[in-house]
Amino acid sequence: MAEMLAAVAFCALLSASAAFGMKLRSWLSDEHLSERTIDALRLVTSLLVTFAALVLSLQLSSVKGAFDKAYRDRNADAAQLAQLDECLRSYGADAEPIRFDLRGYTAAVIASTWPGEPKPAGVTHPDTASMAREGEDASLSALISRIGRAIGALAPADTLHTNLAAECRSTYLQFQERRWAVIEDVRGPVSPLFTSVMTFWLMLVFLSFGLQTPRKRLAEVVLAIGIVSISTVMFVITDLETHYAGLFGIPSTSMREALASMVR
Repeated sequence: MAEMLAAVAFCALLSASAAFGMKLRSWLSDEHLSERTIDALRLVTSLLVTFAALVLSLQLSSVKGAFDKAYRDRNADAAQLAQLDECLRSYGADAEPIRFDLRGYTAAVIASTWPGEPKPAGVTHPDTASMAREGEDASLSALISRIGRAIGALAPADTLHTNLAAECRSTYLQFQERRWAVIEDVRGPVSPLFTSVMTFWLMLVFLSFGLQTPRKRLAEVVLAIGIVSISTVMFVITDLETHYAGLFGIPSTSMREALASMVR
C-alpha cells in the first residue's frame, strides 16, 4: 500500500509540474514563445531528459540487483536452516530440544516477516507482535544465540556423534553468515534523499514539457502517458526497495518448505 501511495504522490507531483508549465505558457507573451526560444528550451529539455533517463535506468538496475541478492540470501538462509535441522536430527535424541527451538525460530521468522500470511500452524514460537519485519530483532537474535550455545554444549559419547557435533557446529556458523547477509540486505541501495532529488529533476523536465505543449487534446494525452509511464517506473523502484512487501515481494515459500522439512 505504501508503494502505491508513493507512486500516486509522484504522479501527482509530475502532473502538477506539467499543468503549471502549461499554465505558465498561457501567461507568457508571444515574444517569449518564439521559435528560437522554444528551440533553446527543447535543447535544454533534451539534456535534462537524457540525464534523468540515465540516472533512472541506473537506479532501477541497482534496486533490481539488490532485490535479487536479497532473494538469493533468503533462499540460502532457508536451505541452511533445513540443513542444520537435518544434522541435529541425525545426532539423535540429545539434540531434540535444540531442534524444538530451531523450529520455533523458523516459525517466528515466517510470522514476523510475512505478517499478512497465515502463521505456521502446529509449531510453538515466540510472540511476533513486536518483532521487526526486516533487519535484526533482539528476541530472535537471543533465541538463535541460545541454539548456538546448546549446539556447542553437545557432549558426544562416541566418534560418530563427535563428527556429527562438529558438522552441526560448522553448519550453524554457516547459517549465521547467511542470517547476517539477510539482515544486511535491508539496507537498500537508494537513499530517500536521492529519490527526492530525482523527483525534483523530473518535475523540472515535465515543467518544461508543459511549456512546450500546446493546448491541444492529443498533446495533453501524450504528456499524460509520459507521466504515467515514469510514475510506473518509480513505483517499480519503490516496490523493489521493500523486499518483503508489495507486488514483487520475496515470497515465504523457501522458509515454509524448510519448516515443513523440520516437522516431517
